[in-house]
Amino acid sequence: MSPRSATSNSAASRTHPVRIESRADGSIDLGSIEVIRVLDEQGDVVNADLDPSLSDSDLLRIYRGMVRSRRLDLRMLAMQRQGEMGTFAPGLGQEATQIGQVYPMTSRDWYAPSYRSIGAQVWRGWSMDQLLLLWAGYFEGFGIPEGVNDLPFSIVIGAHVPVATGVAMGIRNRKDDGVVVTNFGDGASSQGIVAESFNFAAVYKAPIIFIVESNGWAISTPIEKQCGNPVLAARGVGFGLPAVRVDGNDVLGMIAACSRAIDHARSGRGPYLVEAVTYRMSLHTTADDPKVYRKDEEVKAWEAKCPIRRFENYLKARDVLDDEAIARIGEEIEQEVLAARETFRKRAVPRPKEIFDFVYEQLPADLQGQKAEYLERLKRKSVE
Repeated sequence: MSPRSATSNSAASRTHPVRIESRADGSIDLGSIEVIRVLDEQGDVVNADLDPSLSDSDLLRIYRGMVRSRRLDLRMLAMQRQGEMGTFAPGLGQEATQIGQVYPMTSRDWYAPSYRSIGAQVWRGWSMDQLLLLWAGYFEGFGIPEGVNDLPFSIVIGAHVPVATGVAMGIRNRKDDGVVVTNFGDGASSQGIVAESFNFAAVYKAPIIFIVESNGWAISTPIEKQCGNPVLAARGVGFGLPAVRVDGNDVLGMIAACSRAIDHARSGRGPYLVEAVTYRMSLHTTADDPKVYRKDEEVKAWEAKCPIRRFENYLKARDVLDDEAIARIGEEIEQEVLAARETFRKRAVPRPKEIFDFVYEQLPADLQGQKAEYLERLKRKSVE
């Protein structure tokens, strides 16, 4: 059976000016910015021309990646609340944005993620137990897996973006055909260093795709209070970057937009900006309480736009998935996550005596004194 609505509606997404839902007042004029959406909120195809036409096996792999991202996210939150995990940034509700941006990448491409990209990192080849180690504060967790062209993320907002731009400039100088994909939030988009990255990338035609994950909130600041123009894709125009706005909760729309952007960069035409309009369903980090600054009604409205449920509806219409398969896949992935947790627990062996060992090749005298005092305190407390 074919999807419920496979009729072409490309004109609806390309006619200008385009109007799209805004969090503030219902609609905004996007001028000449193209808006990409393949699946609507019910999972119906609204733009068959942009459908990437993926195989059933790839669709299922994408679905499993999204479910894995959510299950790992929820398990990490439970572990953090139980004292097993450090502070981390949940990605609940942004599964389509995460998987959609990395699906079109190849192994030779480079990924520079923000700290809210756990599902994308797993897709790229990070093991779940290593990511658990990372967020629990073990240095073993920070090492890039063998054969994975990823950069470490930075907690400093937007600080990884110029580094990613530099990598892309190097790729162009070497005349390689790889590209760089980097993502950041709407809050980071207001950092001057991100604007400078746009400019350098445009001037030097760096093969980089900037993904702005516009999830509504820069910690506790709504986008309307930090951006004069909440259409962040429009910022690309001023720097000479082609830009599109995509429904970030539509994984097929994300794949269509990011595939176009990657093809553009790989062909030597320079950078591309993709604004993914999504929503942060959970906390900014586990040190945050969003109930203080946003209303439950807003969250409930976005729950109806759940990217996983939307994709499930589409897969059901294509006879790729049914309720039994959904339950089975969910249980299989839950067991994967639990197995990763057990591997993490075996690897997470505290070594407090090493705290001074990896800073200096030769420890300065003042730190030698501090180390001696510290080790004496551990001894008194019978800490090995």
